Amino acid sequence: METNQVETLLRDTLSLDEIIVKANGSHYEVIAVGTCFDGLRRLKREQLIYGPLMDTIKDGTMHAVSIRAFTPDEWQKERKFILPQ
Repeated sequence: METNQVETLLRDTLSLDEIIVKANGSHYEVIAVGTCFDGLRRLKREQLIYGPLMDTIKDGTMHAVSIRAFTPDEWQKERKFILPQ
């Protein structure tokens, strides 16, 4: 699965403000930003991301997924550390 397909799937399903997906073979890294994560703990945030991806995980297209999910306010603080200029 191409990274742009993952981005579109997650953006359409979760109404995300920002999504960054990187892939190395069947290993994916997802950074998701949205108000849908407000008030949720880390596990629940990850479950929201895993939900739309389960079919591709089950069929082996995606083997490993690293997830970082942020609210817009959290992303403003963390972005400079995660995506240095």
